[in-house]
Amino acid sequence: MTKRIEMVEVAARDGLQNEPGFFPTIDKVELITRALVNGVRRIEVASFVHPGRVPQMADAEAVVAALPKRDPKDVTYIGLVLNKRGALRALETHVHELGAVVSASDGFGKANQGRTADETADDAIEIIRLAKEHGCSAQATISVAFGCPFDGEIAPSRVADLARRVAAAGPREIAIADTIGVGVPNQVKAVMAAVKAAAPGMPIRLHFHDTRNTAVANAWAGVEAGATTIDASIGGIGGCPFAPNATGNVATEDVQYMLQRSGVETGLHLEGLIDTAKWLSQKMGRPLPGLVSRAGGFPKAAT
Repeated sequence: MTKRIEMVEVAARDGLQNEPGFFPTIDKVELITRALVNGVRRIEVASFVHPGRVPQMADAEAVVAALPKRDPKDVTYIGLVLNKRGALRALETHVHELGAVVSASDGFGKANQGRTADETADDAIEIIRLAKEHGCSAQATISVAFGCPFDGEIAPSRVADLARRVAAAGPREIAIADTIGVGVPNQVKAVMAAVKAAAPGMPIRLHFHDTRNTAVANAWAGVEAGATTIDASIGGIGGCPFAPNATGNVATEDVQYMLQRSGVETGLHLEGLIDTAKWLSQKMGRPLPGLVSRAGGFPKAAT
């Protein structure tokens, strides 16, 4: 088990994409800035998708333009893209990395991207190629890898086959995503083992939603199984517009508390994450799902 885990902050993209009311550009930039101040070094800043499909991301270019330019050796801005058109849009901005999405099922691929699972893999390979041509890094996320809202159970061998295809294109890493929050720790270890066997040496990132209160346990199982990176969202906000009942991402501060108390380094600052979650709750006008931002860290700082 590694003693250091990289965290990718996704609140500004996956966290906000399902919000019904438009979250102002200035507040998105503030959210990203606060995350950086609190130690985040890789962060999803926007998705470059059709605004009619995901209205919350209609200001993708404006958000990136408002961010301070950073050396990718220090901070990595990630832009999610689903196809060549989105990739070319993102590459016109100063994002450092493209994130492609591969669906493990035909049902979700058609709902989310209008493509079969195999076609989404073809698209991801093309996105990785384009990123490299433009001097950017690229990674791919295999969505609904632990279960699909339309097609049901997903075999680890299916995830492994997709990972093998995409790994041949040379992405930075492959992420395994529990898009609807149905996975459990033993399943995490089984899917990771299958992917490791199919794509030896490829770093594995994990992306969990906390729909059924298993995300923190799943993150720990992934750490024990050798994951290098975990996605999380400040406050635990998030969801997918095209996945029924997909609730929020695992909260960054909840994962940070678990890892920090377990002696695993991340470089993040827990108290600052808690403060940011409280700020975000005020901006959104409601309590957020994250638990540590309500209870606070432990032990308490001396007063």
